[in-house]
Amino acid sequence: MTKYYNKGDMDLSYWILLVVSMLACSIGFLKYLWFISVGYGLSISAIGVALAIGFHDIMGLPEWLSCVVLFLYGLRLSGYLLIREIKSAGYRKVLNPELERSKHIPFFVKLALWISCGLLYTLMTIPVYFRLLNNAPADTMLWVGIVVTVLGLTLETTADLQKTAAKKKNSHRFVDTGLYRFVRCPNYLGELLIWLGVFLSGTTVLQGVWQWILSILGLLLIVWIMFSGARRLEIRQDRNYGKDPEYQKYVTTVPILIPFIPLYSVKKHKFLVA
Repeated sequence: MTKYYNKGDMDLSYWILLVVSMLACSIGFLKYLWFISVGYGLSISAIGVALAIGFHDIMGLPEWLSCVVLFLYGLRLSGYLLIREIKSAGYRKVLNPELERSKHIPFFVKLALWISCGLLYTLMTIPVYFRLLNNAPADTMLWVGIVVTVLGLTLETTADLQKTAAKKKNSHRFVDTGLYRFVRCPNYLGELLIWLGVFLSGTTVLQGVWQWILSILGLLLIVWIMFSGARRLEIRQDRNYGKDPEYQKYVTTVPILIPFIPLYSVKKHKFLVA
């Protein structure tokens, strides 16, 4: 039986999704960086669960896969970040200045960050939400989106594992093995593919200007965030390894984020400050 929604249902459903996202990322009030790290992963997982529960009666196999992939992605990300923070002394050293500064951040700033993150995470997943809301039948683009998302998740997971293994061998050297031979931020590239896949999965079923605007906005925001992350990493690595001749050769021959595209540096692009 076809299920129809009116505008009131749409508003209610979206606000419930936003509340779910904000509840999940509220863990950031314990450590403000968790709004954009551990809380990020938890929010995406929670959104995947909320979508599955809210639309379970109209979902087929590919729709279930979309929700499951969101859940697994968020769970993997939050777990990886939390374990790295607990076990990696080097990573804790990087975090310590930020954690010290966080003690002086006013509560209203944290509140604004919490609301912004909760909204951002729903925008990033909104193509899946709109596909379910519009009760659209599964099509080729849905499967294409799922494949691209899984490819991105595989790439990101592999890059994280390779970096962890390389740092265990030599914690004082930059990583240029495995996927890092082709791009300097393969984990960020994987992240971009994940959200490109999510966007693609909804492109054939979006209805009206606002559904398109919100879906495109979510994709553009995560692209900007990933390039901003690459910029911060580049600045930090330049500070740590800038005098190493091998590093100098590496950063001038290996693209920073997109393979085979000769973009080697973004540190001068101040619009990427986040």
